[in-house]
Amino acid sequence: MQWLVDSFEAIRDFIELGGPILRWIAVTIFAMWVLIVERMIFFRTSMKALTAEVQNSWEARPERRSWNAHQIREAMISKVHMAANRQIPMIQTLVALCPLLGLMGTVTGMIKVFEVMAVSGSGNVRAMAAGVSQATVPTMAGMVGALSGVLLVTLLTRRAAREVEFLEDSLTMDH
Repeated sequence: MQWLVDSFEAIRDFIELGGPILRWIAVTIFAMWVLIVERMIFFRTSMKALTAEVQNSWEARPERRSWNAHQIREAMISKVHMAANRQIPMIQTLVALCPLLGLMGTVTGMIKVFEVMAVSGSGNVRAMAAGVSQATVPTMAGMVGALSGVLLVTLLTRRAAREVEFLEDSLTMDH
């Protein structure tokens, strides 16, 4: 149980080291990962059920060659496409937001360094070090958050496209 307390203390110290912007970065990364995990669970569970439902509905149609049937097929594919791509634009936005928040942390940290330099001159290295850490830690955290999200949002986008393409191929126009 002590390792859990030590872990929380280390995280708290890290967030304090990075300043107030690091809290926003942490919230952004947490929200991004919640959405990523939700999409992963969706593809493993609900997507299969939705695809099977659409395929069964299409196969139950007596005729599949008319213009009307073609429009119904397109609507079914569109429904699956929308379900597969839900939340992906939000994840992409959060991925793009991470380095921007890191940059904002850099700017606020450098402002702190310049304030220390203005008040005490460039000789007070300890006071400047706090500002430098507030400038570098959020940048690193924003980049790590963005990099972790970029790979997974790419995989999720490809998976969504693949699922929709597979459905398009399986809904045949014969009969």
